[in-house]
Amino acid sequence: MKMLNSALTAHLANGATTLCHCWRLIRRDGTVMGFTDHDLDLTVSGTLCSARTGSDASAAEQVLGFAAGGGEVTGALAAAALNETDLANGVYDGATVESWLVNWADTTQSLLLDIHTLGQVARSEFAFTAELRSLAQEFDQERGRLFQLNCAADLGDARCKVALTGASFVASDQVSATDGRIYLAAGLAGYANDWFTGGELRFTTGANRGATCIIKQHSVYAGATTLTLWTPTAAPMVIGDAFTVSAGCDKFFATCQDKFANSANFRGFPHIPGNDQVLQFPSQADLNMDGGSLFR
Repeated sequence: MKMLNSALTAHLANGATTLCHCWRLIRRDGTVMGFTDHDLDLTVSGTLCSARTGSDASAAEQVLGFAAGGGEVTGALAAAALNETDLANGVYDGATVESWLVNWADTTQSLLLDIHTLGQVARSEFAFTAELRSLAQEFDQERGRLFQLNCAADLGDARCKVALTGASFVASDQVSATDGRIYLAAGLAGYANDWFTGGELRFTTGANRGATCIIKQHSVYAGATTLTLWTPTAAPMVIGDAFTVSAGCDKFFATCQDKFANSANFRGFPHIPGNDQVLQFPSQADLNMDGGSLFR
């Protein structure tokens, strides 16, 4: 239940209102930004909400139970704080968005309507549309462990315990791009083919600083290394950009054991029977159906 302060309650009962909407966006790196659909900048909850972005919002959806509601916010890429490169590089992924109802004539009269998480962002030439997901989406996240063949940990996290510093490389020069997805990095030839396939490439300098790309294919030929990315970088890469490259893991037990010597920390169930075993029927001719171990 929303509790309105007495001043805002009196203003709403007045008949003629001076209301607008404001949004406070809190990124995961702690940066706080503000936007409003009013034609002047406003300060709400200590944050300057810019009117220069031309933001607008759809009707918010709220549902009963644990289903996730939400809405959309549309804005122009006109503010210095908003640019397409940051949106494409995931700088705003998972950000928290507060929706406020504000009396623009007296911003002390404000009401926090809802708190959302920023979801999918669609971009056009001059504008963006951001999906707002309610906090109920947390109930859709996986909790606990699942019985599955593959490892449930991420390479290098607290459960995996692999030290990625030994499987990373930093290159800041002699880098060239053959197209929007493939990069040649001199100096990585010391790693075997496919060592970085499935790994991450994270930019540490340049226009793509902070962006993380997944490596589709890593190959070495004649001392030169080719890294093919699943998606192009948001901004063109230039010689002098620095990035780190971490090893890839397909989360199979054999990879954990042979590539990383980390089988003791494997977080999957490599010996769990597959569908082929579940669908089999007893047969005297099949020695694997005698009730013994399938891996002897």
